[in-house]
Amino acid sequence: MKLKNIEIGMNNVVQRKISEKDTAIDFGTSAVKDLLSTPALASLMIEASIELVDPHIPEGYITIGKELSINHHQPTTKGMVVSVKTTISEIRDHKIAFTITAFDEIGEIGSGYHERYIVNNRILEENVKKRIKTLRE
Repeated sequence: MKLKNIEIGMNNVVQRKISEKDTAIDFGTSAVKDLLSTPALASLMIEASIELVDPHIPEGYITIGKELSINHHQPTTKGMVVSVKTTISEIRDHKIAFTITAFDEIGEIGSGYHERYIVNNRILEENVKKRIKTLRE
């Protein structure tokens, strides 16, 4: 698949002020109730990557996550602003790979690697239906 307007080096930044819903308490860890949770950081990384590529893919196609690896280096507290920058590092066939860095007002708080694949949405839905059909039999 030829991808127009998607190139290695393209990047996107998302920012979010950390609220209660982003904290570890919302993910069942009450011991660190005011800190940004690792799942919320991962979600921001995925969001930044989707926003970067999905507007550029052909109609009828979507991207799906295949791999996510992150390192949550430093704590960030509720009320701080987190910026996540994702950069396309590789494009191969239907695969797009991203390198990701996250910052708060003090400095770097995390880094990661993410892979998304471009798939035909209709075919994906058909495959899902076939797979879950076995549950009904």
